[in-house]
Amino acid sequence: MNFLRMSELSLTDKVVLIREDLNVPIKDGKVASDARLQASLPTIKMALEKGAAVIICSHLGRPTEGSPEAVYSLAPVADYLSDKLASQLSKPVSLNNDYLAQGVSIEAGEVVLLENVRFNQGEKKNDADLAQKYADLCDVFVMDAFGTAHRAQASTEGVTQAMHQAGKVACAGPLLAAELDALSLALETPAQPMLAIVGGSKVSTKLEVLHSLAEVCSQIIVGGGIANTFLAAQGHSVGASLYEADLVDTARDIMSKTEILLPEYVVVADKNDINFDDFTGSLQQAAATIKSVDAIGDNDMILDIAPESAKQLAIAIINAKTILWNGPVGVFEVDAFGQGTQIVANAVKDSQGFSIAGGGDTLAAIDKYQVADGVSYMSTGGGAFLEFVEGKVLPAVAALQITE
Repeated sequence: MNFLRMSELSLTDKVVLIREDLNVPIKDGKVASDARLQASLPTIKMALEKGAAVIICSHLGRPTEGSPEAVYSLAPVADYLSDKLASQLSKPVSLNNDYLAQGVSIEAGEVVLLENVRFNQGEKKNDADLAQKYADLCDVFVMDAFGTAHRAQASTEGVTQAMHQAGKVACAGPLLAAELDALSLALETPAQPMLAIVGGSKVSTKLEVLHSLAEVCSQIIVGGGIANTFLAAQGHSVGASLYEADLVDTARDIMSKTEILLPEYVVVADKNDINFDDFTGSLQQAAATIKSVDAIGDNDMILDIAPESAKQLAIAIINAKTILWNGPVGVFEVDAFGQGTQIVANAVKDSQGFSIAGGGDTLAAIDKYQVADGVSYMSTGGGAFLEFVEGKVLPAVAALQITE
């Protein structure tokens, strides 16, 4: 991909607007999980080190446009950034609520956080006038929010177009650039053999991903409800397990394109022991039983890959040169049904190949089993990660690309 990078630019005395993904959980007026904020800090610090006046914008939650609510305010994020950037700032990060009407007064070395862009009418519809108002705030626009790059909105794609039309600079921030570099390495020029691990409850939610990966992967490991549909496609009974009968033929089609690695042994629980209104809670008390895929009973729910089979799959993972991981292979939140995911996670860590992982559940598993140091790259995007893997054009990325 050919796009301008913030790291390549001189930003001395420039007003730089950075679109970050600061959509974090807030509890009792405080940031409850700071992973996304931590990921954004290097970009902000780099801009300051380059002598810029830094304006940051982001969304938080799903407020009704035009109706600001305190619960969706970025005020706790401003407090967090003030603390983390204190050594580089002469004054705390301020939160600006009136930037559309009054603009932003800022000096080099300062950081201003704009209030939630989703408070603005026309943000999600990519209103051109709103995008122009964002562009009017700055000399340089930096798109650094990979997690929102699949949405053509005023603060992502629209402002980039407005900057181009005004003859101003729009570029990719370090976080976005790293995401695109890692995904391109994994999908456009992967070292072979390439292996993918795809988990999740339904084939339908990962259908395009599976079709795309079947074109580039030597092998695909499927887990969760997805694996059950593939097991059914092989002629196995899956008992009371979640699966999609209408996609069995689709599963067979995917299996004809690449090697789908399925377990011979799985971990099951009796459906009568499960309260579906408190699924995870009830599994804490349910008996976990290892069974062959040829011996699944009518009341059995497949909830994990058995350790013996997971260890066989781990051999394929360790031998792969490129690994893409999206989704756990079992209900890893409950330890009795998490050994499969743990073995897979450790195999990714032990592999010498290039590995990229994405998706909230995947990152949660990486954190639980403490294998982050062994994963080459962890994507901060959810929907954007999947759409890139599917081969879709991400609007905010396409707007940045240089065609000459």
